[in-house]
Amino acid sequence: MFANSMYGYYFSLALRSFKRNKVLTALMVLAIALGIGASMTTLTVFHVLSGDPIPHKSDRLFYPRLDPATMTGYQPGQEPESQMTRFDAEALLREKRGDRQALMTAGGVAIEPERNGLNPFVANARYTTADFFPMFDAPFEYGRGWTAEDDKARARVVVISAELNEKLFGGGNSVGKSLRAEQNAFKIIGVLKAWRPSPRFYDLTQSRFGSDEQLFIPFWTSRALDMSPNGNMNCWGSGARDGGEDKEGNYSVNADCAWLQYWVELDSPAKADAYRRYLANYSDQQRAAGRFERPTNIRLDDVMAWLDTNGVVPSDVRLQGWLAFGFLFVCLVNTIGLLLAKFLRRSSEIGVRRALGATRREVFVQYLIEAGVVGLAGGALGIGFALLGLWAVRQQPTDYAELANLDGSMLLAAIAITLFASLLAGLLPAWRACQIAPAIQLKSQ
Repeated sequence: MFANSMYGYYFSLALRSFKRNKVLTALMVLAIALGIGASMTTLTVFHVLSGDPIPHKSDRLFYPRLDPATMTGYQPGQEPESQMTRFDAEALLREKRGDRQALMTAGGVAIEPERNGLNPFVANARYTTADFFPMFDAPFEYGRGWTAEDDKARARVVVISAELNEKLFGGGNSVGKSLRAEQNAFKIIGVLKAWRPSPRFYDLTQSRFGSDEQLFIPFWTSRALDMSPNGNMNCWGSGARDGGEDKEGNYSVNADCAWLQYWVELDSPAKADAYRRYLANYSDQQRAAGRFERPTNIRLDDVMAWLDTNGVVPSDVRLQGWLAFGFLFVCLVNTIGLLLAKFLRRSSEIGVRRALGATRREVFVQYLIEAGVVGLAGGALGIGFALLGLWAVRQQPTDYAELANLDGSMLLAAIAITLFASLLAGLLPAWRACQIAPAIQLKSQ
């Protein structure tokens, strides 16, 4: 039994020592708890912001970029446009050089519910193309996504989120039912399961950690119905070109405006290299045709590189993380000092133990266990402080605030940091205790 073992005996000695020095023990536990609490709060926020949103294929999804703007304001070495023009996005989509490809943009859609007691409301939407769902592994509860033929036909079909399905139809299979949006009737062909990539890597122009999108509508259907997109737009020259039959203004095919996101799936590094060459050749061709003025400047970033390029993890969060771990280090140094003072005050006790036959190893283990118990108590309290800190983060007006929760992986990390901190705090004091010479202590008695 543990209670009858040597380690159980050392554990009981540690508890007795704490009772004799309650204030000192409380100070050590509090010091470690504050350090663990601060570090785990910032580490959890960093984990939320820097995680891979689609880890099983983030190295196969790529965000291509071109530089179609005029020479006005051009600086060599600058980054190309962060979005695509409709002309370029549709051209790349037609040529199908990737395993899958999709263009997209965000939108806001007014919904007219047929359910009693529900007033009209605006829902977040995404206007995209057929490959969106298989490319990003969007999980379906019912039905399916639309097809490339639906894209071409400007089909009035829609995929809705589980949240919207619950709100409009009380859950259940709503495939085949009608939904009125922007004064038009759409046929529901699919219902997604709860799905919220964090961050929303496929469109970083919107709220990166915000609420779910509730409708997915074919892109060309949205244009045929003149649905207004949401998001950033960068135009050069006059934006919409005059003299054409297209009356969509800056959203038209020929407008000199970048406002679409474009993603491509490439299943191997060789395909990614080939696609980079394709983008460079495409840029050269457009410059020869007079559309592009700037030198060829293309990028092809995978998911994690794209997140890094956009600074998804704010610099202040990184700084807070370093400061928190620095604070943990200071707390550990203080704890080490307190443990040293406590153990060295018991030099005579240690000397007697050594004189009665206790080895240095046994003394070291005894005091390391005592330090470890302090560390574990501080870690347990520190996890409580971390939960309180994360609650405070969730009260902040940031789009990622509601995601700041201590999940299973972060709880394991907290336990690991606690064990490491306990051992680190106890090693030096326990080593100094076992070095005490029994002869000197006996002579001083």
